Amino acid sequence: MTAHDIAADHPTARTVTDVLQPRNILLVGMTGIGAAAGGWSGIPWGLLAALCAGLVPAAYIEWERKRGTWGDRHVVDRAKRTPIFFVILGSIGFGSFVMVMGNAPVGILVAMLALWLMTIGLLAVNNVGRWKISVDSAVASAVPAILACVHSPWWLLAHGLTVAVCWSRVALAYHTVAQTAAGAALGAATTVPFLLV
Repeated sequence: MTAHDIAADHPTARTVTDVLQPRNILLVGMTGIGAAAGGWSGIPWGLLAALCAGLVPAAYIEWERKRGTWGDRHVVDRAKRTPIFFVILGSIGFGSFVMVMGNAPVGILVAMLALWLMTIGLLAVNNVGRWKISVDSAVASAVPAILACVHSPWWLLAHGLTVAVCWSRVALAYHTVAQTAAGAALGAATTVPFLLV
């Protein structure tokens, strides 16, 4: 059964994984984190964070897809994922530099550091053995966890969406339960830098 056939059998899972893909979660979430960290003046910083952490990597994936490097945004071949992680690291690093120079709110800077460290973890797991950790699950877990740190613990309830993302990735056969659980756990670990600041 092809990926297209699996998706056809699971239209709800396809909708969940498309709507709650990393770029969308980061666009909404990082804007909210910026607002929580710096009020109205933090929103542009949140949008910059979303651009660097989510939209630039998504654009890179789309560019490579159109060149025929990958079939779709999911990049099912683990061996081809490494360049994506380096693009994410570079983009977040550049965005963080701009934020430091512009005196961005501390909360959004710590969020960028947390995402940068999470990406290091994703890259490390991707390049060890044959395991393919779920990036979608990691992002879906990281954003509510960070929002809980900078805004309100009530944001932890949004991890219900994380569960939905994990389910969709397994239903569509992109990942195993263990791979989505590991991604979600790594995403939740983005709270650690906030505990140290």
